[in-house]
Amino acid sequence: MPAQYVKPFVKTNKSDYIDAEAIAEAVQRPTMRLVPIKTEEQLDLQAVHRLRERWVMRRTAVVNQIRGLLLERGVTLPKGRSHVDEALPEILQDADLKLSGSFRLLLSELQLELEQLAEHIQQMDSAIQHTVKENEACQRLTTIPGVGPVTATALIAAIGNGSGFRKGRDLAAWVGMVPREYSTGGKQKLLGISKRGYNYLRTLFVQGARAVMRYRAKQAPGLNHWLTQLLARTHQNVVIVALANKLIRMAWAVLCKNEVYRAPALVASD
Repeated sequence: MPAQYVKPFVKTNKSDYIDAEAIAEAVQRPTMRLVPIKTEEQLDLQAVHRLRERWVMRRTAVVNQIRGLLLERGVTLPKGRSHVDEALPEILQDADLKLSGSFRLLLSELQLELEQLAEHIQQMDSAIQHTVKENEACQRLTTIPGVGPVTATALIAAIGNGSGFRKGRDLAAWVGMVPREYSTGGKQKLLGISKRGYNYLRTLFVQGARAVMRYRAKQAPGLNHWLTQLLARTHQNVVIVALANKLIRMAWAVLCKNEVYRAPALVASD
């Protein structure tokens, strides 16, 4: 059980006996939500993603540090790792730039660190690709627009076959892709999405939704028509979150119902 659901049943000061009593009382509640136990395969796959995420964050930190150090020397680089990868070799070889030898050596060390991190990330990507080739559920998930090998394996590592959720809406709420609610007095008030939920999966699905939005003209007619209607009445970022919510529900249906992805059909209006 999540600790936040047990905490309200703790009566007084904290102790092992009081905690055990609260757990025993909470587990008997008919509406209590339990956390399913992951298999060894899920834990191994989750470890791959956690290691890959740490290396990606470290690479981003190194890129930002390179940009900051160069900015102090009057060299401005645009945001993005690709700009640093392209400009850094030229900067190291440019004799016209008034950079000291020690600073050039420092940049060389940072460039070497970037290359090593890129190699580590590539190794994790290869392991993820190998998992997708051997897992039939991952192959079905990758047929969904915006869901690639990384997202597919991360979802399976987190929820398995999805049987722990009654419907796709529950999974979307667990990931944190639903608006925060603050309703009272019979009046419903929905706010924006919050930071609650599974941040890693939410980020992957939002990035996938952005890719689908960028190439929405190439999507199925039904999905393209739905996105066009949403864009006509709300902001693009809101549409991206709504699309990510839709992709999560599709992924749950593909996993839990053991079905293949079927593109939304275009319904003719009268």
